[in-house]
Amino acid sequence: MSQHPGHEEWGWYTEKFRPQHMERLAVVYVRQSTMQQVLEHQESTRLQYGLVQRAVAWGWSEARVLVIDDDLGRSGTSAEGRHGFQRLVAEVGLDHVGLILGVEMARLARSSKDWHQLLEICALFGTLIADLDGIYDPSQYNDRLLLGLNNPHS
Repeated sequence: MSQHPGHEEWGWYTEKFRPQHMERLAVVYVRQSTMQQVLEHQESTRLQYGLVQRAVAWGWSEARVLVIDDDLGRSGTSAEGRHGFQRLVAEVGLDHVGLILGVEMARLARSSKDWHQLLEICALFGTLIADLDGIYDPSQYNDRLLLGLNNPHS
């Protein structure tokens, strides 16, 4: 049994969570590129919303998990017109976010410029990023490298 309850749930274990992460929000970012995808790929949408339970399993109270789903049905090619992504960047920049969760990081930003802007601001404010493959600290060189490799648009 782990000394860190909830951290092994979902098959993951991490030492990256620090008190400063847990004191801030966990943000679940939900996006599908088109309304057709939203309608036809409902399992993907359910999986994305299910990340709330992952954050709770890791120790965030449900009240401290913010779901941003304003970009459902919007392409990730640019942050322009994506109010959810803009809100995410603003919340990180206000030092409100300890962890961003997404099914795959490519959903956050298809544009290299937007992706790297998000990584920079996360590194600056100590915000972690998690997807189905792992938990990353953008301020750490190796994690940044992995995040760059995991996003084919970088």
